[in-house]
Amino acid sequence: MIVHIVMFKFKEDNRASNLKIVEEKLNALVSKIDELKSIEVGIDFNQSDRAFDLSLYSTFDSKEDLKAYAVHEEHLKVVSLIKEVTSESKVVDYEV
Repeated sequence: MIVHIVMFKFKEDNRASNLKIVEEKLNALVSKIDELKSIEVGIDFNQSDRAFDLSLYSTFDSKEDLKAYAVHEEHLKVVSLIKEVTSESKVVDYEV
């Protein structure tokens, strides 16, 4: 199994609204992309200096499925939105 984790810091403009919109759009991907086996999206409540605003935890059967997800049209639509409303992101991909 492949695990894909991404954390995002959002810009201050319309932050709360953008967090909810991105959360909804990310969660919707599981029904649109066959290679995406599971997804969990969380909005941070801690708000410490070290915290990011939103995290994405998703799973795939293989590295090839992760690659297919990365270029899938539905995923790219969400990526485009995320790039507009975030200021920073970090990612880690690993095999279980």
